[in-house]
Amino acid sequence: MFSKKLAIDLGTANSLVYLVGEGIVLNEPTVVAVSLRDKKVLAVGKEAKEMLGRTPGNIVASKPMRSGVIANYQVTKAMLRFFLQRACGRSFLFKPVVMISVPAGCTQVEKRAVEGAALSAGARKVYLIHEPLAAAIGAGIPISESSGNMILDIGGGAAEAAVISLGSVVTSKSLRVGGSQMDDGVGNYIRKKYSLVVGETTAETIKIKIGSALKVSKEENKRMEIKGRDSVSGLPRKIEIARNEVVEALEPSLKQISSMVKNVLSEVPPELASDIIDKGIVMSGGTSMLLNFNKFLTKETNVPCYLAEEPMLTVIKGTGIALENLALYQRNLVQI
Repeated sequence: MFSKKLAIDLGTANSLVYLVGEGIVLNEPTVVAVSLRDKKVLAVGKEAKEMLGRTPGNIVASKPMRSGVIANYQVTKAMLRFFLQRACGRSFLFKPVVMISVPAGCTQVEKRAVEGAALSAGARKVYLIHEPLAAAIGAGIPISESSGNMILDIGGGAAEAAVISLGSVVTSKSLRVGGSQMDDGVGNYIRKKYSLVVGETTAETIKIKIGSALKVSKEENKRMEIKGRDSVSGLPRKIEIARNEVVEALEPSLKQISSMVKNVLSEVPPELASDIIDKGIVMSGGTSMLLNFNKFLTKETNVPCYLAEEPMLTVIKGTGIALENLALYQRNLVQI
């Protein structure tokens, strides 16, 4: 009765916390800085992200989540403890009830790791919900109806497509390709073409500022100055890169995502397929905000694709709604 209820979207790039009764109380990058000397957490979130690639030898700033699942258990546990303390107060008397969204394609071991990390961080009870289902709830899709709805959730580490009808997932596919892999693609392209090495933060900035899923006209072909280290001389150097070059760099990742969407569509029963053609595919997740991404997928699949309202917040909103209406969504939760 006195314990708080928290919904957590534990993303590869960003983590969000929703407190029942208050709404979203935390939105931080999923980055943790740890001191190697005493294994103490020095910073979490924005503060830690600023340290990426800039730390001395005795401090490590890293992303504890990879492809939407835990890559570093101890660091994730410390980060979750930080989130719980921020949301509930430093010394919470009553342990909170927590619901965490997990990728639909994650294994039982990965689900147990999320549950274990949350319990060790101070949660009393942990519920898990699949991200595509949470995204559909958060996007306002009427999931309990008998007609088919398709959601494509693309985050920092994974892309997931699911067809939902009568409150359950009919068919789904998960691909460990997302914003982080796109950033790597941009970094590799620049290194190969210009012999310039750039950090992951710079690659991400390029994708956000001038990235696009489709080639653009000469007028829209924005240019951006980037700085890095020359891979031949080892000295600092700066170059200019155009939007249409970034399109080339992103193409392999985008093609993988479109192939996954086509595979899901090919498995859908005919009646539900007709519903999807009428309603279109709803896109959510931070990476879905890439310029022209919905147009690219519409062109590839011949099915209209729309961006959800506030795509970065759909998963956390849906997880929060499911936690607030636990009895209603109980059968949609992940069984461990």
